[in-house]
Amino acid sequence: MAGNRAVAYVEPGKVEVRDISYPDLILRDGPGVNPLNVGRKCDHGVILKVVTTNICGSDQHMVRGRTTAPSGLVLGHEITGEVIEVGRDVEFIKKGDLVSVPFNIACGRCRSCKERNTHICENVNPDRPGSAYGYVDMGGWVGGQSEYVMVPYADFQLLKFPDKDQAMEKILDLTMLSDIFPTGFHGAFSAGVKPGSTVYVAGAGPVGLAAAHSAQLLGASVVIVGDLNNERLAQARSFGCETVNLREHPNLGEQIEQILGVPEVDCAVDCVGFEAHGHGHAHGEAPATVLNTIMQVTRAGGRLGIPGLYVTGDPGAVDEDAKFGTLKIRIGLGWAKAHTFVTGQTPVMQYHRSLMMSILSGKAQIAKAVNATLISLDQAPAAYAEFDQGASKKFVIDPHGSVKR
Repeated sequence: MAGNRAVAYVEPGKVEVRDISYPDLILRDGPGVNPLNVGRKCDHGVILKVVTTNICGSDQHMVRGRTTAPSGLVLGHEITGEVIEVGRDVEFIKKGDLVSVPFNIACGRCRSCKERNTHICENVNPDRPGSAYGYVDMGGWVGGQSEYVMVPYADFQLLKFPDKDQAMEKILDLTMLSDIFPTGFHGAFSAGVKPGSTVYVAGAGPVGLAAAHSAQLLGASVVIVGDLNNERLAQARSFGCETVNLREHPNLGEQIEQILGVPEVDCAVDCVGFEAHGHGHAHGEAPATVLNTIMQVTRAGGRLGIPGLYVTGDPGAVDEDAKFGTLKIRIGLGWAKAHTFVTGQTPVMQYHRSLMMSILSGKAQIAKAVNATLISLDQAPAAYAEFDQGASKKFVIDPHGSVKR
């Protein structure tokens, strides 16, 4: 039996690489596994040799201690790998296939899955609809920042790359299909971006950069990205975005007017989430800042895509209400402007095949947009620390040294 090494959350501010059990086609007990999921048989699943797995901003919320994640939780929900074992009930996925794994786990059988709402599958998380690998309160499915991982419901979920050699040549782009590229695209698409749109993207982290690139692919005439971090804003400018530094220029409407001639945009995307900060030099954490700001600057009748993460439990929140996800949102403003809000996890399977074809054709350049940076498994703890300090990089872990340098 082969060994297995993985990145695990230890305590706030600390992750480490640990030896863990080699996966099998049963969900066994472990840190964060829902008791009702323990012993769950997954003959419909596969074992993957992980080729690439990415560090996500959502992981950072747990690592900062801003969730109830238990010590020892194996991290990682952005997974690309080679199938090395198939369960007895798997019919179409074969050993040797190179595949992308949607971060949201979905059974393919429930009402939500049949309606293409795979982000709120009703059968994979006993607590509530929706699940993900290596994430707190998501059922306890073991994360994929590891050498090997088990993936259930393989025939339904997995996106097989049509040509392995071609895929490995573009692996730094294709690794983004498990989450970040569909999530950014979902934010822009659900905000109603179309040819000629003017778009504001809040946040120049990897998801914000993916949303900005997606808005360009959808035909936006101008994409404006706002952040407090100059390095990340420079990355947004590198592929043609306008930018606003909200530390230096806290009045967003005025900055948009300088760019567009009017103080509003057609649509906006929140790629920040619940750890949002206020604007200006003396800014502090203010979790409703982005939601209220994008309502202010989006025209009446516009749409707001909100892929940024908001949680029902935040022990490190700035006030008692925010600890339970209750924020001071100006819903009256959104109502008065007849805004449409689209929230929640991204239903990856609605987008990943089309985005794969955009990558393989050369149309999409997502690795360049997010500054994909390849690291080894042992470098992951240092990468988490660098990412937490605001580095404008999307760290891609290569556990087996499979990717050509």
